[in-house]
Amino acid sequence: MSSDRAGGVQSLERAFDLLERMADAGGEVGLSELSASSGLPLPTIHRLMRTLVDCGYVRQQANRRYALGPRLIRLGESASRLLGTWARPYLAELVEATGETANMALLDGDEVVYVAQVPSRHSMRMFTEVGRRVLPHSTGVGKALLAQVAPEEVRALLARTGMPAATERTITEPDDFLAELERIRTLGYAVDDNEQEVGVRCLAVTVPDSPTAAAISISGPAGRVTEAATDKIVPVLQDVARQLSAALASNTSA
Repeated sequence: MSSDRAGGVQSLERAFDLLERMADAGGEVGLSELSASSGLPLPTIHRLMRTLVDCGYVRQQANRRYALGPRLIRLGESASRLLGTWARPYLAELVEATGETANMALLDGDEVVYVAQVPSRHSMRMFTEVGRRVLPHSTGVGKALLAQVAPEEVRALLARTGMPAATERTITEPDDFLAELERIRTLGYAVDDNEQEVGVRCLAVTVPDSPTAAAISISGPAGRVTEAATDKIVPVLQDVARQLSAALASNTSA
């Protein structure tokens, strides 16, 4: 590889690393913060950030700090759709094994967004529109995703969104919700028990090592997704999540 090409690849790697660090920091950082976290010299960071600003992937605020730019939204939306496309065969496997509707969702900011669904064949089945956004505290996928987040960050999220009750079963107190997340970490799966919609139960697990935080779930009438059914469904969910994780890793490294 020529030195010019090697330098170009290194610059590309560094630019993506800076974007990742900005996202981890909440989307807005100063140059000194990036230098401290990345170990890169300030002139190098400044040069890379100017390029990202010129391309629209980063913007400079009035306070001289840098924020993720609007062009990333289009990339993110396209990537989310593609992630949903990759997931559909695995969701179909879930439907085949459980008989219930299967979903995939991501944590996007303070909300959960559904990116894929394969419906049950039952005449009575659950339906969630792909692209729908909901608050995470009353959903199985939201709980599964937040169980992977530090408690102080969860508290901050709940303070921003509030905890409105979708049903009388919705958890509406932060302390109770954090206790629920601890239970989820112990069990390895999350349950929405009539908390988003009366008469509906949902079981969810995260996709391990996903390039972006993702969860899959099945949802169905409470009369079918019973406690007894849970013992059979959860291992299937976990197995499919591992398969999807391996597929995503393969696509990532290809």
